[in-house]
Amino acid sequence: MTTALIADDEPLLRDELQRLLELTWPELDIIGVAGTGREALALADEHHPDIAFLDIRMPGMNGLEVAGQLSAQTRVVFVTAYDHYAIEAFEAAAVDYLLKPLMQERIALTVARLKMPQLAQTEVLQTLIASISQNQAPKYLQWFRVGHGEITLLIDVDDALVLKADHKYTTVVTRAKEHVLRTSIKTLEAQLDPEKFWRVHRSIIVNINTIEQASRDLRGRYVLTIRGHKKKVRTSQAYGYLFKHM
Repeated sequence: MTTALIADDEPLLRDELQRLLELTWPELDIIGVAGTGREALALADEHHPDIAFLDIRMPGMNGLEVAGQLSAQTRVVFVTAYDHYAIEAFEAAAVDYLLKPLMQERIALTVARLKMPQLAQTEVLQTLIASISQNQAPKYLQWFRVGHGEITLLIDVDDALVLKADHKYTTVVTRAKEHVLRTSIKTLEAQLDPEKFWRVHRSIIVNINTIEQASRDLRGRYVLTIRGHKKKVRTSQAYGYLFKHM
């Protein structure tokens, strides 16, 4: 029986992947799930799974780092919210990568690749790498889609001043009003242009083009004045380095 482990720091996405795998590949024995990279390595050391489904962005040790410490006999499928990581994933000898939100049809394709002979897998990967390499410029998110009853609003990402985490949702603050997205801030961060949007706190991302002033306190934290936003934004100490040369 083929065995697998799942590692993702978002419980809902972890459970969804397990559910879809059970539907698509009932014979697969999922020996455990992990919420961090270190937990994934501990499971792998104990059970020696045939496959590891790894979220790329995890706190502490990310999926790429975990993959580098797994046995060569463990095949890796990366799970990510944005395909900017695809080349890195394949360079880490991944069999495939899955984009969030997860779709059963796409997982079925991954399962088919996992069941291929090794030589066929290699040929498929070479084709995928060549295809991805042709489009090297990452495509960042251009619009936030906000549902209001039967209406969907499209908000230009450049209109966002601040993004604030609210459990599994995110509040997008614009000059006009605040909008709630049914998406985690972690997922959004992976889709936003890092040249325009900076995480300044575990639960806050700011549009750097709207920063009017950054004032440092004695603990190395910064208080940001955002144009069009009445409230000040306080960074955490870990992100203070971003503003030292502003």
